[in-house]
Amino acid sequence: MKIMVAIKRVIDYAVKIRVKPDKSGVETSNVKMSMNPFCEIALEEALRIKESGRASEVVAVSVGPAQCVDTLRTGLAMGADRAIHVDYPGSLYPLSIAKILKALVEAEKPGLLLLGKQAIDDDCNQTGQMVAGLLKWPQGTFASKVVLDEEKQVATVDREVDGGLETLCLDLPAVITTDLRLNQPRYATLPNIMKAKSKVIKKGHPTGFER
Repeated sequence: MKIMVAIKRVIDYAVKIRVKPDKSGVETSNVKMSMNPFCEIALEEALRIKESGRASEVVAVSVGPAQCVDTLRTGLAMGADRAIHVDYPGSLYPLSIAKILKALVEAEKPGLLLLGKQAIDDDCNQTGQMVAGLLKWPQGTFASKVVLDEEKQVATVDREVDGGLETLCLDLPAVITTDLRLNQPRYATLPNIMKAKSKVIKKGHPTGFER
């Protein structure tokens, strides 16, 4: 089974946010950027599933400016097998991102799409649900535990709710968004970081995907 993981480049969580003088948005020039922490958790879960023998390939995808390539290389250094960058210099609404992800899923045909439950920059918490709706796939959001049964083609997802835990059984293929309690992401080793620099990242453009 192939797993696709959507990752987003955001301002590093440790950076003190500054508003632009004209109040038009957040200052991003000369600011440290990194992979969205929830996306790191999604990627880590995909890698653990692969290491357990229940997946054959992990593909990382990102939509955004050229600098997203650096974030994808971090994903490759962590252990992703391939990376796809859909180049778009501006910002896109969650629905536009969901439409692009839908097209990528239809092209790559993964058995599971993993995303962080939200990005720490806009906290929209919409993309996973939207892409599941567009694909007409079952979805499990805010996952704190994921168990795959390849034989039955089912994913069991535990998610925290106000009253405790809720358990969902999803027929694969499915969309799962990850919560903080799911795992602790690994650090990329220096040898893997160096190897990732030479790996080819497939390029695309929104006009070739969104529809």
